[in-house]
Amino acid sequence: MKKIILSIAILGAIFSSNVYAQTETSGREKVYRATHTKVTELKHTKLKVNFDYTKEQMNGEEWITASPYFYPTNELILDAKSMLIHEVALDVNGKRTPLKYDYKNDILTINLDKTYIKSQDYTVYIKYTSRPNEVKQAGSAAINDAKGLYFINAQGKDPDKPTQIWTQGETESSSAWFPTIDKPNQKTTQEIYMTVPDKYVTLSNGLLKESKKETNGMRTDHWVMDKRHATYLFFMGVGEYAVVRDKWKNIAVDYYIEKEYEPYAKQIYGNTPEMLEFFSKKLGYDYPWSKYAQISGRDYVSGAMENTTATLHGSDILQKPGQLIDENTWEDTIAHELFHHWFGDLVTAESWSNLTVNESFANYSEYLWNEHKYGKDQADYHQMKDVNNYIHNPTDFKKNLVRFGYDSREDVFDLVTYQKGGGILHMLRNYLGDDAFFAGMTSYLKSHEYNSAEAHDVRLAFEKVSGKDLNWFFNQWYFGSGNPKLNYKYTYEPVKKQVTVTINQSQDQPFEFPLAIDIYDNGKPKRQQVWVNATANNTFTFDASKTPDLVNINADGVLLAEITETKTPEQLLMQFTNSKELKSRYNALLAIKEQVGKTPIATKLLAAALKDPYFRVRQKALELVDLSNAEQLKALGADIEKLANNDPKTLVQGAAIAALGKTKDKKYIPTYEKGVSAVSNSVKGNSLAAIVAADPTKVNALADKIDLEGASEDMLTQLLPIVVKNKVSSQMANISSLVAFYPFIKFQNPELGKVAEEGYNWIMNSDNLKATESITKILGQAKGQMGDNPQVKMMISQMLKSGLTQKMDLLKQNPGKASSINPQIDAINKAIENFK
Repeated sequence: MKKIILSIAILGAIFSSNVYAQTETSGREKVYRATHTKVTELKHTKLKVNFDYTKEQMNGEEWITASPYFYPTNELILDAKSMLIHEVALDVNGKRTPLKYDYKNDILTINLDKTYIKSQDYTVYIKYTSRPNEVKQAGSAAINDAKGLYFINAQGKDPDKPTQIWTQGETESSSAWFPTIDKPNQKTTQEIYMTVPDKYVTLSNGLLKESKKETNGMRTDHWVMDKRHATYLFFMGVGEYAVVRDKWKNIAVDYYIEKEYEPYAKQIYGNTPEMLEFFSKKLGYDYPWSKYAQISGRDYVSGAMENTTATLHGSDILQKPGQLIDENTWEDTIAHELFHHWFGDLVTAESWSNLTVNESFANYSEYLWNEHKYGKDQADYHQMKDVNNYIHNPTDFKKNLVRFGYDSREDVFDLVTYQKGGGILHMLRNYLGDDAFFAGMTSYLKSHEYNSAEAHDVRLAFEKVSGKDLNWFFNQWYFGSGNPKLNYKYTYEPVKKQVTVTINQSQDQPFEFPLAIDIYDNGKPKRQQVWVNATANNTFTFDASKTPDLVNINADGVLLAEITETKTPEQLLMQFTNSKELKSRYNALLAIKEQVGKTPIATKLLAAALKDPYFRVRQKALELVDLSNAEQLKALGADIEKLANNDPKTLVQGAAIAALGKTKDKKYIPTYEKGVSAVSNSVKGNSLAAIVAADPTKVNALADKIDLEGASEDMLTQLLPIVVKNKVSSQMANISSLVAFYPFIKFQNPELGKVAEEGYNWIMNSDNLKATESITKILGQAKGQMGDNPQVKMMISQMLKSGLTQKMDLLKQNPGKASSINPQIDAINKAIENFK
């Protein structure tokens, strides 16, 4: 599962607003969440289903083959949410004998014909109706709905949305569409017969064994999964998709894509075969399943889901050339979900408390893929953003990585399990070394293949391979909370020619860890590796010819920590120009921000950053430059103009054009006019904004060229005033992700916040379902990252209620548009309920 994460900028607006205060939940009494007791062992699940598109229900027949797990039993207890149960019988070679059963509170208890003992199989037949719209369990911040089976535009009333069916099993929602033991420590083989209109294609786990034409334009597809996997990974997808074929070795690799995006399928998904090869080699374990397919679903309730052999992505994966030439923003997610087919599908967390053995590894796969494909700087940048998302969310500091006292099982799908967990694995890799780290992963997979495991199994695998005791590491990082909060000082003793560095930890529970310290002598760094003990203060002494020019701790960027430090502009320039590691260079660049325009040293650092080999550094430097400053224009203008025209990365070209645009100098208009015709959304969007800044009279002629689909937050911020003030209605849905947070943006940037509020009210006074649903969707995804603060919820609720009033007034004025406005009102009402 890949969840959607808000940007640091939006989170920062929320957490820095005056209304935010962290609420303390650690003192509440918690219920111990034990691993589900296995009374029954599922063996095989066979389903025959067809769909009622009018009622949005599914008719099902099921055959469950099972046996007692260890102790004898005479009953089978299944999860079955909001179903109609029509028949339950014992099936012996096709002959059915009715069985007594009790169905209440979403639990189906079946009395077997006798007491069965371990390894004594039986098969139970169940005829039922799945009614997903009757399911009572609620969604969460990570997975914003939990009804298991989803009919999208089932009656085809929305001409802009395809008709689709897809399922979402995680965490425990598979039992909304078939009775099962809906726990992560249950595994079973499966087969599904899906009867659908012949115009639709289907996708499920495993291989398509047969496709049979039926009467009345129907067809039955028979999918078979012959290897055991968890019940929450069962999947069905139905719709009008193009299927683009690819291959890795003898494994079919298929991309199910909406037909509009078929020409771009290989651009979106095309690295998948290389990922399969890379991960198979890196893990010492070949991809273990019979095929690999990927599909997207409209109105998906999260980011993406690793259904075994049939990954489901949200529709944000659907990108066009203007987005893809800048960056395939979904590539990390593609890697993440594929990696789950080892960590999550092959070996599955035995309980949600141990979700880290699925999600932390999948998060770290993004680092591994970026490192392999694009280099260490790209990997370090990606992880730096991830870790900063965790660090900038104060609600997560007191959460253990492995936690047995959660309120809801879906609470563990958070920044601790994902982003912090990936950072923890990176520290472990650097401590053990690559050979031991990857050998440990191989050992873990082979020891627990097609089974479930917990965090201690991960520790034991790494200990077995490395020979090291790792309890100290797991106790503080897996079974403890927080992270080091460091500050430091240093003194020089000229007689001894030694520098003494003191590392201070300010958090309540000290950590122990290896630490890289760079001591700069005559402008050059010397790397020192030290071990910091779990005490408040640690002191280290090193030889040095004079007082160090600079001391840079966590110089390799490996330690997951918050560091408080103050460096002069000269020291920041020295750190930037002498550091090989991306994180040290990038942090120096960020730290110089307040000095830009105040000292020539800052301009020198920016000049160096504009020539950095890694494009994200060049891009960030361009964001910090202010060419309205004469000194910066003189020193940097020519270089920036070259970047605008010739940088190999279109994102850098776009950022350079944005920097030139701040001059409002008409001499650059030929560059901008050329950019307006570019394929790149970044180049095109920034060129449009720059032209309008230089010559506002051109805005009306250019407004229809604005396309913010998939735009970065920076570009949204830049073009939002133009879109709102000129009522560029085609972009209404694309600004939703920004205007939805206008109450918080006002605290950081009142001028932008005012425009965002105007944009929000514009949407609420318009008949635009897509834009309205975009607002409610992004707010639902953001809820879990906002913390449990009543004032934050109140602000969101008030904003939504204001929007609801505007929509109700719109309906009164336009009763003939009820069919389109009412769904918008329903979406807002549902969002209001979510924030109560």
